[in-house]
Amino acid sequence: MDALASIARDSALFLDAVRAARPDARVPACPEWGAADLTYHLAEVQDFWSAVVGPAEGRGLDGDDVRTLPRPDDDGALPTLAAEATARLLAALAGRDPAEPCWSWHDAGRTVGWVARRQAHEALVHRVDAEQTAGRDVSSADPEVAADGVDEILRVLVDGIPEWATFTPDGSTVAVAVDGPGETPRSWELAFGRLTGTGPESGTAYDLDSAQLVDLPGSTTTQVSGAAWDLDLWLWGRGERDGLVVHGDAALADRLRAVAGQETQ
Repeated sequence: MDALASIARDSALFLDAVRAARPDARVPACPEWGAADLTYHLAEVQDFWSAVVGPAEGRGLDGDDVRTLPRPDDDGALPTLAAEATARLLAALAGRDPAEPCWSWHDAGRTVGWVARRQAHEALVHRVDAEQTAGRDVSSADPEVAADGVDEILRVLVDGIPEWATFTPDGSTVAVAVDGPGETPRSWELAFGRLTGTGPESGTAYDLDSAQLVDLPGSTTTQVSGAAWDLDLWLWGRGERDGLVVHGDAALADRLRAVAGQETQ
């Protein structure tokens, strides 16, 4: 997967769509946002990660040291702000060694390659938001990129237990499988349970429905399968389950979507 090409393509489609959206249009997946809020969000995210990656000849910033991108008073300036943020992100990532270290909120993500992958999927998902906000049909995605998006949401956003938390499985399992026409088959198995614990910094007590990746080949009783793009859109809450096939308990498929929804915006 060419992450930089994906960022460039989907950021351009994003800008084209937000420019076409009505000023009062709401974002279907995030109804508290309007088109202007969506535009500022992607600009802020891309600006943040360009500062984290930093210039090729120097060290990037830790997340806590990155200044927040100022939002212009005039919403009409937001598309230009977003285009400039995309250019900075692509310039920061271009020609870099994917293994080069940098800051990340994710324990396994402290490399430039991780940032490039994460930002490719960030641009992809919000491009979908922009198209839906503008009332357009959603543009297709490369099946390889979409399949990687399924892997990312399950492996990076859903899976993982903080050091201060405990995961207690409840015996329910589900599999997700890419099996679209002409696509390379891939699958993931997850166990459901409760994630409990108290955040050491906030003092907040958590008791959440959760799912963790497990190695249970062939033992899951419920499977959600379909084309990679349909799975990616569904897991992100940008598409319905209509185009997918569920073998087994459909309630477990809905449960997985709800768990994923806790980690996505």
